Order: sequence, then structure tokens, then C-alpha cells
Amino acid sequence: MIDPPLAERARGVLTFRRLEVASFVHSAIYLSLLTIAVLVNLVQVHGLGGALFVLGMAHGIGWIAMSACALAALRLRVIGLRLAVAVAVVGAIGPFVGSWEFVRESRRRAATAVG
Repeated sequence: MIDPPLAERARGVLTFRRLEVASFVHSAIYLSLLTIAVLVNLVQVHGLGGALFVLGMAHGIGWIAMSACALAALRLRVIGLRLAVAVAVVGAIGPFVGSWEFVRESRRRAATAVG
């Protein structure tokens, strides 16, 4: 069981908006990684190995961090199960899915707030 004061502090840090921004940053890193990988492997552009390594590490570590945050946010009921699965499971190979789910959930929340 999570200590209630700790849960409230965590809920203050793990907001929906912060997770959404982090997801889009992770998607941008992944898009950059894919772009550099294509340049290195298909177009034969040399000298980008360091960038490829850094972006690969950023994607991998970013996915681990996003997964941990998504699972904590799920437990704190900041996000739902569908969104947590999109980020934590599918996010390893396609973080765009998690970002799209954040957009979808934002639209759903906005429609619920209006109606």
C-alpha cells in the first residue's frame, strides 16, 4: 500500500500533462534515431555513429523511464490501463503509439469536461 502523503506528492509530480510531454519528447528522440539510422545504413552517410549511439541510448533509457512513470501513474489513477499499456509495452518499438494515445485521451477528457 502506498502511503497517502507519498501518493499525493507523486500525483503532483506525475501529472497527465507532464507524462504527455515526456511521451512526445520520447517520440521525437525515436524519430531522430530512425532518421539517423536510415542515413547511416541506407544512404551510407559516415560520421554519425556517435549520434546513433546517443539517440539509441536515449530511446532505451527513455522507454524504461516512461514505463516506470506510466506504471506509477496507472497505480495512482492518473492514466488508464490502455494508455499505460501503449506507453510501457508498445513504446519499446513504437513510442508514437503512446503519444497518439495521449492525444486520444486528451480529446476524450476535453469532451467529457465540456459535456
